[in-house]
Amino acid sequence: MSERDQRPWWYRWIIQPIKNQLTQGTTPEKLGWTIGAAIALGIFPILGSTTALCFFAAYLFRLNQPVMYVFKTLIYPLHLSLILVFIRYGQKMHGAELIRFSVPQLLERFLNDPMQFAKDFGLAAWHGITAWMLVAPFLVLAGRLIATPILQTAQNQWKARLS
Repeated sequence: MSERDQRPWWYRWIIQPIKNQLTQGTTPEKLGWTIGAAIALGIFPILGSTTALCFFAAYLFRLNQPVMYVFKTLIYPLHLSLILVFIRYGQKMHGAELIRFSVPQLLERFLNDPMQFAKDFGLAAWHGITAWMLVAPFLVLAGRLIATPILQTAQNQWKARLS
């Protein structure tokens, strides 16, 4: 087995794609924006929408697709745990009555009758989206501010090893 095959999964799936992009000319700043956007879009409070959002954002802003999907996938557990948080926060912001439900109940109702689900929970989804819209810009900026210096350091180290 080659040395590359013996590396842990997290290296192959997280570090290696970033390393590939940095050594092929993508700037740390561009990847920093990509990571920030992936984090913010990856927790959008509508289940099943984050892949399309990431695709269109990456296309529109010319962000790095592979790195976008790596980070969107990494935060998937956070996405699931924040759906109800965003909905509840949005309901409180709008002064709406709190709807009692859980994620498994939501999934079951969605799978049974998607149209009725949209009628029953459309307003709750809107409440979640409005709460997310307050948080998302800060997440993009924080992700970029944290990731860019780390990526710059990593790029410098990888370039030093190659020379």
